[in-house]
Amino acid sequence: MTPVLLMFIGLAMFVFGYFVYSKYLSKRVYKLDASFKTPAHELEDGVDYVPTNKYILWGHHFTSVAGAAPIVGPAIAVIWGWLPAFLWVTLGTVLFAGMHDLVALWASTRNKGRSIGALSARYIGKRGANLFLVVIFLLLLMVIAAFAVVIKNLLISTPTAVIPTWGAIVVALLVGVAVYRLRWPLVPITIVGVVALYALIVLGNQVPVVLPESTLGMSPATFWIVALFVYGAIASLLPVWVLLQPRDYINGVQLFVGLGLLYGAVLLATLFAADKPQIVAPMINMDLPAGTPSLVPLLFVTIACGAISGFHGMVSSGTSSKQLDKETDARFVGYFGAVGEGLLALGTILAVIGGFRTVAEWDEVYSSFGAGGVGAFVQGGAALMASGIGLPASLSATVLATMAVLFAATTMDTGMRLLRFVVQEIGDSMRIRITKIPATITVVIVGLGLTFSQGLGGDGGLRIWPLFGTTNQLMASLTLSIIAVMLIRKRRNPLPALLPLVFVFIMSFWAAIDQLTSFADPAQPDWLLFVLDVIIIIASIWVAIEAVIAMRKAAREPPEPEDDDVNAQAVREEV
Repeated sequence: MTPVLLMFIGLAMFVFGYFVYSKYLSKRVYKLDASFKTPAHELEDGVDYVPTNKYILWGHHFTSVAGAAPIVGPAIAVIWGWLPAFLWVTLGTVLFAGMHDLVALWASTRNKGRSIGALSARYIGKRGANLFLVVIFLLLLMVIAAFAVVIKNLLISTPTAVIPTWGAIVVALLVGVAVYRLRWPLVPITIVGVVALYALIVLGNQVPVVLPESTLGMSPATFWIVALFVYGAIASLLPVWVLLQPRDYINGVQLFVGLGLLYGAVLLATLFAADKPQIVAPMINMDLPAGTPSLVPLLFVTIACGAISGFHGMVSSGTSSKQLDKETDARFVGYFGAVGEGLLALGTILAVIGGFRTVAEWDEVYSSFGAGGVGAFVQGGAALMASGIGLPASLSATVLATMAVLFAATTMDTGMRLLRFVVQEIGDSMRIRITKIPATITVVIVGLGLTFSQGLGGDGGLRIWPLFGTTNQLMASLTLSIIAVMLIRKRRNPLPALLPLVFVFIMSFWAAIDQLTSFADPAQPDWLLFVLDVIIIIASIWVAIEAVIAMRKAAREPPEPEDDDVNAQAVREEV
């Protein structure tokens, strides 16, 4: 097996998923209707509810759900061997992630753009809804705190990425004005925007920005984290058309160009390079470093984004559903958005198994579990791009590091907007009305508190990250449980949701139990993570039981009308 053959197999599977399986889901299971009046039109407010061109919305959705996780997860998981990681990324994207993102987008669109947390009260009962919100809150908190630290580390370790990272904000603002105020055609705006971003990458490679030891009285690490939270707070309050949509769209196109360069480098290096890339990683690693956990169930939570991710359901139902112009756009935005993330995960696998020259080099990087990650992706990917397309190694590293930063940054600011929604929903459940600004301030305070809980270097931002994979996958299974109830109510085939639901729940619950024992290890206990893991396990069991009860009840009740009149009326009464 060679990297290029693995690449073509993976691409063929993604093509099948989008052109065959997603079409079946859209027409036969979810029955997407172009004439259905979406929340973006019905509740249009110019801030959160904004009818959006499907290509722009795809850019927002793709870059928001991707983040750094489809780089970090696969880059770590190949320590078990490239075959398990490859199979989970490709099959997971086609059968799990695409279906999950598409159906979460459809479900929210059919319920006035309400979030998955709010839908849980309607479809599985209010008893489990509050616990559902607890899981969502913890998951989003992990995302914004950890991604702030990931971005900070990349800005410090790769100073050439500083200018393109912050310059992308200016480009996005100009794109937003050009699209929504000047009404210029999208294609030339896209070309100019992408050219501007790559010009910033070239400039950044020539002008690295290294902060002095003290900036406004703060160390570089502290300054970048504070700056990221301030940016995220402002971005989460602005109307989506001003920054969120154009930033994510132009980043999405630019990042797809970056993936094209990476995939093209694999092909060209195979065809023309004297030193052709070879897979130096083991297919199945039988000589694992000490301390490496078992492949099952940890593979299925280590690679979350890039196979299936509960965070995607929150983006689909939290922001994307409020911007969907036509319901039929959900297939392109949701399913193809997941395929985009699968392409990133597959590209990461190719970079970290084929970007090293020798087995010894690979073994040195993967000397312990968790040693691989963004660094391995940048190092291996840069070597492939230098070999395949002749891009200097330093510029290749800047391109890939900027990709990782921009993915993480778009996820962070979307996560802050979603967490603001969750804080407001928690207030509603307690009959306390919390407006946008107090909710955002709450998010910033809690996020910074966690990030700086172990010092001003931001180490606390990764404190609860070990729980991300299991919490994220449990969240995905709980989202699918809501979808299963909806499908059973409508007397549609629930198996596309039920089968992934059962598999993901078993694997993630198993992983949560495994982690519980490790957190209580007498030699090195972590009681904070132990308590949080217990809360997540109890909440997941409770919501799962409520979901099974709701499914059985839905099977006995009369079917819900196909036109959703009853559903829409019930939602209006609740709102």
